[in-house]
Amino acid sequence: MTTRMVRVFVNSAGVDVPAGSTALDAVRVWNADAADEVTSARRVITDSRGLPIDAGTPMSAGSILRLVAKRDRATTDDES
Repeated sequence: MTTRMVRVFVNSAGVDVPAGSTALDAVRVWNADAADEVTSARRVITDSRGLPIDAGTPMSAGSILRLVAKRDRATTDDES
């Protein structure tokens, strides 16, 4: 039996991942270093609208992911 693959897009590059893969799995297929940046909280995975999604989100065919740098909001003390 062969594993069913689905095509998803990470930063506009098409990658094929096994059905049931997570967003992090898709990022890892696209670029292992980028996946490490997600797991170390230096980057965030977003959906096609730019909204953050959990790295464990299951992928479906045609899913669109983007990676963005994680930016911490300044606190009141930092703004002084």
